[in-house]
Amino acid sequence: MKIKVPTLIIDQQKVTRNLANMVSKVERSSTIFRPHFKTHQSAEIGELFKQNGINCITVSSVSMALYFADYGWNDITIAFPVNIPEIDDINELASRVNLNILVESQYTVIVLSSFITHSLGIFIKIDTGYHRTGLIPDDPELDKIIHLLDSHKHLNFKGFLSHAGHTYSAKGKNEILKIMEDSKDILNKLKQNYIKLFPNIIISYGDTPSCSMTDNLAGFDEIRPGNFVYYDVMQYHMGSCAIEDIAIAVACPVVAAHPQRNELVIYGGAIHLSKEFIAADNDFRLFGYVVNFTKDGWSAPIPGAYVSSLSQEHGIIKMPEKDLKKFKPGDIIGVLPIHSCLAANLLRSNYLLVKQ
Repeated sequence: MKIKVPTLIIDQQKVTRNLANMVSKVERSSTIFRPHFKTHQSAEIGELFKQNGINCITVSSVSMALYFADYGWNDITIAFPVNIPEIDDINELASRVNLNILVESQYTVIVLSSFITHSLGIFIKIDTGYHRTGLIPDDPELDKIIHLLDSHKHLNFKGFLSHAGHTYSAKGKNEILKIMEDSKDILNKLKQNYIKLFPNIIISYGDTPSCSMTDNLAGFDEIRPGNFVYYDVMQYHMGSCAIEDIAIAVACPVVAAHPQRNELVIYGGAIHLSKEFIAADNDFRLFGYVVNFTKDGWSAPIPGAYVSSLSQEHGIIKMPEKDLKKFKPGDIIGVLPIHSCLAANLLRSNYLLVKQ
């Protein structure tokens, strides 16, 4: 395949290795593995999960659930608060697959109870410290929601679910693992409060940094990491992975060179890579590492080279003079993205799976 435009290059060998490592950890911990598919959003990558015996998944939208249902996935959790305007789609999907959704208010449950005519699993979203969505553990709304669920034959209380997104702002491995342990304690205490009335409820936890850093996932009934399948520069800086574990690179054509500024201009901007960045002192912003493509994939990051800014279509790469001289317009250069979920989403219709 000739690269003409920004293209997501996926290294299947690295994907397979990342997946095998997480599967092994899950099996040692006797935990249900329900990986989040929002990172790759690909039926082709999904097949690699099936080959590892995985049959239940997490997604982040109704449309994503419908997409994967069409490819044979029939046990799906939509890990996003119910979007009431999509309730007819949720009901239709529940007629086809084992579907779980998230609630955090009585109002949503009341609306669901008026429209849902098929069996539907309900998790209550719990805020264990991220403060994006979810109920705090002692919120009186919990009892009211559970009472409503218990009175409706199609709404099945599945348990408590959380996402520890605050690990991304933590300082170091110890703080990340403490967030994980705190979340585990909160969820288990909630489970114990209701287990006698609902003996089949579970606790479900999702987060790539902590799930990658720990050696033991025991104590959670279910885990839902997603980013681990590709990893990215942000995960590398956090210590979740090695640079060699990053399984995607964005191939970008060089369109201009400005030696006087030590800059290359690439066709690869915010609509391909997102505007996620890592900040440092003196207003330094890192939008991606720069690599060379090789016959075996791509090189280690070029020392001193990085994506320094992005606009809609343009990317600016700062690069030492000795390396910049090697490139001319029309050459293809690689960028390791800061956030693989966003890059994969932006390029989900333009990717190349490299099988080595």
